Amino acid sequence: MTRELFWLTATVILTGLLWIPYVLNRCQVRGLSGAMANPSRNDKPHAEWATRLMFAHDNAVENLVIFAPLVLILAQIDYSTKWTALACAVYFWSRVAHLIVYTLGLPVFRTLAFTVGFLAQAVLALAIFQIL
Repeated sequence: MTRELFWLTATVILTGLLWIPYVLNRCQVRGLSGAMANPSRNDKPHAEWATRLMFAHDNAVENLVIFAPLVLILAQIDYSTKWTALACAVYFWSRVAHLIVYTLGLPVFRTLAFTVGFLAQAVLALAIFQIL
C-alpha cells in the first residue's frame, strides 16, 4: 500500500465514523425510538455541537468525492512522491482540524482548515499532470 492510499484509507475511515457522535446525541435528545423515526419538523433539535458536526460530516463526504479519485488516479498511474504523500497526510489532518473547529463553532479556523485541505487536493491534481 502506498502512503497516499494509507492516508486515503484513514480519511475514509474517519469520514465513515463521523455520524456516531451526533446520532448518539440524537438518541439522547429524542430517545431511541425518536432517533429511529422518520425526520419531522417537530423533532427536538440536536445540541448545537451535534448540528455543526452533521454539517462537518456532510462537508467531509463532499470533499472525499474529490480527494479519493485524485489518490486513486495517482495509484493507477503509479505516481508517488514525497510531495503527494505529504499532501495526503496534510489533507487528512486538515479534515481532522476542520471537524474539531467546526464542531466547536470556530468559523475562521474552520475556513482555514478547509483551505489547507483544498490546497492539498490541488497539489494532488498538479501531480497527476506531473506539474509538481
